[in-house]
Amino acid sequence: MLRNHGGDVVTNIDVPFVVSFTHRLRQTADVGGDDFAVLTDLLETDADQPAKVLLWVDSHLDAATDETDHFAARLNSKMVDCDRVDLAAPMHRIPGGEACKNSDAVLRQLLQLINEHDMDRRSYIVVAGGGAVLDVAGYAAAIAHRGIRLIRLPSTTLAQADSGVGVKNAVNQFGKKNWIGTFAVPWAVINDAAILQSLPDRDFRSGLTEAIKVALLKDPELFRFIRDHADAIQRRDEAICTEVIARSCRLHLDHITLGGDPFESLEARPLDFGHWSAHRLEPMTGYELRHGEAVGIGVALDTLYSARKFGLPHGTAIEVCHTIASIGAPIWCSAIDDVDAVLKGLEEFRQHLGGRLTVTMLRDIGVSINVHEIDVDVMKSCIEELRELSAIAH
Repeated sequence: MLRNHGGDVVTNIDVPFVVSFTHRLRQTADVGGDDFAVLTDLLETDADQPAKVLLWVDSHLDAATDETDHFAARLNSKMVDCDRVDLAAPMHRIPGGEACKNSDAVLRQLLQLINEHDMDRRSYIVVAGGGAVLDVAGYAAAIAHRGIRLIRLPSTTLAQADSGVGVKNAVNQFGKKNWIGTFAVPWAVINDAAILQSLPDRDFRSGLTEAIKVALLKDPELFRFIRDHADAIQRRDEAICTEVIARSCRLHLDHITLGGDPFESLEARPLDFGHWSAHRLEPMTGYELRHGEAVGIGVALDTLYSARKFGLPHGTAIEVCHTIASIGAPIWCSAIDDVDAVLKGLEEFRQHLGGRLTVTMLRDIGVSINVHEIDVDVMKSCIEELRELSAIAH
């Protein structure tokens, strides 16, 4: 027993410890068809009992007129017929899009389903949907019983290339993105090709801005591949897009699992390159602007700023803006006309991370830096340049 000079017992104890996680990622051609066993192989149970499962799907996935052909119906049918799955309730539809993260009612309903069907910490929630649906479902799974096993089937290019493998689960509050949430490692993520087939062109193309973002941060070769195949991406060439998604997903996964800061406790958050303005633009447009579209605009803007301030070749910045536009994503929206309102995103971004402002910028493709001050006059000038580039692109 330790005592100080006054004879009092000293009780300060610091014990660092490490918690082991496994992040399971699978890539399939059709998990609702021939690759269904990939999903069932992930369902670990005791004593050869079937796994207790709730199936939740994005309403956008369940909107096809042919009930026998669309992804949600096929996956549900497979689960109903599988003796390794104890489907605890009929398939539940979650309203797709950002609105599901703005409503307390959606979260409460999901928690009620977990409670009504006696799900426990060795049960599974399988959720198929876009990033917003994955967020609210993941948050419900993370806080019920302090964690129910979650298997994500991202249904958008955006979620497959980026957020689907993340460890963030969140909902919106106070007009701010992801203000309420938690970090929880999903039990597994399945990136399926067939699930993307019904995705509208607008969402398919703009979702790949996250692949451009991570390529700019970490992989010049991937950026060149996207640049050189931008027209094929716009046409939704399956082979090209599958490769881009797979490479982007792996870069995101490696950053999360090997980067030393999976739960974002440090001041820097490099994977949020371009996001300070993106997160501001979404609520400014009433979420009419897709997240991928907002990210594309934010990446274009911060790339131009990096060229003005940190030595990124200006020609490279123009090339990045052209590439974003060439895959079919916008590099401008009318909300940016309210420049002062957009710039409020810097303070919101600082608050969200905590501590001093830390924004990731580029010295070159694959060479990022963290900065703590933004020259507002230069940023305003970059906004004007982006306006001009957008006019040329369209």
